[in-house]
Order: sequence, then structure tokens, then C-alpha cells
Amino acid sequence: MNILIKWISILLIAWGLGIAQDVGEVAVVPDDTTKDPGLKPGDLAPSWALMYAPGKFEFLKNWTVERDKKLRKFMSQPDRYPMVLSFFATWCKPCMKELPHLENVYQAYKNEPVKFFLVDITEATRNNPGFEDSPKAGPFLADKGITIPILFDTRGVAKERYGAKTLPRLFVIDKFQTIREARQGFHEGEDLEGELSALIDELIAEEE
Repeated sequence: MNILIKWISILLIAWGLGIAQDVGEVAVVPDDTTKDPGLKPGDLAPSWALMYAPGKFEFLKNWTVERDKKLRKFMSQPDRYPMVLSFFATWCKPCMKELPHLENVYQAYKNEPVKFFLVDITEATRNNPGFEDSPKAGPFLADKGITIPILFDTRGVAKERYGAKTLPRLFVIDKFQTIREARQGFHEGEDLEGELSALIDELIAEEE
């Protein structure tokens, strides 16, 4: 019995360490009431419409939609695209570590049939104590050389749907609106660029 208890304890510790490694280095919004739906590979990516310029909106379903459905603008834009979607805020230090790696992958694939978007929740969290003076995302990222298109989730709607209460939160979505990769936090020492590139190559090659 003592041996059994010992092995259970070891397994629990190992499981706990695995979770810690999976989450990585994260930033958390204090007193955030967002309920994380626990999106995972195989789940349908929640739909969204987000502003990228005053009065101009980008839609998830412009690029990816379920297999038996048509894209939002299928007459003018009939091609399905996989998508890399990362939630961030300018106050998020782990995000600033992840973004240069995402930028490198974006530069390698920006002329390929894959979409990259950064979802900014800075404005949605600006009223939280300590975040009132957070810099605005556009100029802040431009100064850092980040050129990935930014979508502004000012009301936190996409943040709620994707459960992005810890940052960064990265999703890779295939041509059929299915999540193929879901990552929390920045993982120091991991080959994020290589892993993302391999997955993107696989998704681009998938037949519609």
C-alpha cells in the first residue's frame, strides 16, 4: 500500500510539472472574470469580427469556415486559408518575448496562403488597476519592428470566446475552422518558429 501511495504521489507531481511546462510564462489580468472554455485541438474556432482600422472589420469567416459551409465573401474571395491567431496586450511581458518569433514566421510566410493576426486586448483591459497607462498597440509594436496585422478587441468579445485570460494565447486554425494548435504562455527554449512552420506547411498542403 505504501508503495502504491508513493507511485501515485510521483505521478501527481509529474502531472503537475507537465501542466506548468505546458502553460509556460504567462501574464494574467487581475480580477479577470473571463471563463476559459478550454479550447483544444479538434475544437471549432469561435467566430469573430474585429476592427483593424476605424470603421473597418476583419472576419474569421473571410478565410476559414466549416467544411460544408461557404466563406463569407466566397464570390470575391473563394480560397480557404489556415490562420495563426495570437492574443496579446502591450503590458504583457511574455507576449513581448513571443512576438519577435511570430514576426520571423510571418516574414517567412507573408506571401503564402496563410493569414496571421495579432488580437490586441490592451484597450479591453485598460481600466484594470495598473494598466491605465499601457501604450497603444499600433505605435508600440511598430517601434519594436512587429509588422503582423493587428486586430483590436476593444470590448473583449473575442477574448471571452477564446478564454484569453492569460497571455500570450496562440491558436493555429486550419482551412475548415478547426483548431489544430492551442498554446498558453511563452515557452523559453522551445522551437516555436520551427514547430509553427512545420504545422503551417502541413495546413497549407491540405486539400479543400
